[in-house]
Amino acid sequence: MDDSKNKNSSGKLFIVGTPIGNLGDITKRAETVLSEADCIYCEDTRVTRKLLSALHIHTKLERADENILAHVIPSILANVAAGRFVAFVSDAGMPGISDPGQKLVDAALSAEVDVETIPGPNAAITALVASGFPTEHFFFEGFLPRKDSEKTARLEELASIPGSLIFYESPHRTPKTLQAIAEVFPKRSAALVRELTKIHEEVVRGTAEELEKAYKGKEVKGECVIVLAEAPVVEKRNSFTHEEVVERAREVLKQDASISSLAKKLSKETGISRNEAYVLLLQLQAS
Repeated sequence: MDDSKNKNSSGKLFIVGTPIGNLGDITKRAETVLSEADCIYCEDTRVTRKLLSALHIHTKLERADENILAHVIPSILANVAAGRFVAFVSDAGMPGISDPGQKLVDAALSAEVDVETIPGPNAAITALVASGFPTEHFFFEGFLPRKDSEKTARLEELASIPGSLIFYESPHRTPKTLQAIAEVFPKRSAALVRELTKIHEEVVRGTAEELEKAYKGKEVKGECVIVLAEAPVVEKRNSFTHEEVVERAREVLKQDASISSLAKKLSKETGISRNEAYVLLLQLQAS
């Protein structure tokens, strides 16, 4: 923060990145801003108070989580307009990344409020580097839909993206999400990265299918990031011709199973999406 801070001057909103686990990752700049701010808005005052206590900072805290942020934004902007220096932090990492802070920044910029971003740790980028997968191109998805059908549909939409895929997931939902990923990308290289920057940090790699089997029915601890490597060239180009896909679909239809199950099988064998497989099977069944 500027040493010339003056309560009579224009205020400023600071978006401050905080550690995702190891408190040693707090930056000097972030520490200075948090100690000199007039007020800090945060998701959970209990979580942020622990961080401030460790840093011996006693700045006033105000709650501003996703449930009430829309109602609090006007008062935050009013405080800045009144010449105050206001900081905003999430529970961990960079505010605005899978976090309600994005709405605050958007509102502040729209209101022509002075905003300064203080960079800090980010779980998605840290996990991508920790995975060892190519980083030239990547896509951050964040949290997948909770409903199984919507989750599968979204994963199929992501199949064509030419780069590594990054997902956030809570520990209790991780096994089920790994199962969904394995159904759509069974042979894709994957990494489960958990407890980033903490004592029990772990990176487990294998195919999506292997990870699904390894964690099936198990209790996973700690916040998780799942990283999928970019699809291999053979997968992206699909080695099956249209005629070969149709022929294989006719063979699959001879099996005694539901169209949904057969579509899943055809999709895995040929590389086409499950939706494409489903439609093709219905067309052939009706012909």
